Amino acid sequence: MSVVDPNISFHNFSDGSVTMKEAAACKIFYSTLFAASPNLHSTILARTIFGNKVIDNEGIIDSNGIDEPIELVLIYEVENEKIGKVTVLRKEL
Repeated sequence: MSVVDPNISFHNFSDGSVTMKEAAACKIFYSTLFAASPNLHSTILARTIFGNKVIDNEGIIDSNGIDEPIELVLIYEVENEKIGKVTVLRKEL
C-alpha cells in the first residue's frame, strides 16, 4: 500500500467506468481477495513502460478458489512515485 496514492481509482477499460475509488477501498478489496485465495499466484507475462504508465499483461491462477486461469492487462498510471489510476482489461473468453 506504500505505492498507492490515497485517491487511487480503478477503471474498466471497456466502458471507462470507475470500479473502485480510494486507497481504503483498495486495501479492503485486496485483503479480502488474499484471505479468500491462499494459493493465489500472478505471473507477469509481459511488461511495457511508457512514460508514466506501466502496462502489465498478467496471468492469475487460484483467485477466489476459481480453477480457471484469468488473463488481465493492467495499466498503472504513476505520479510522484504513487499509483494513482489503474485501468483493467479482462481477456474475453
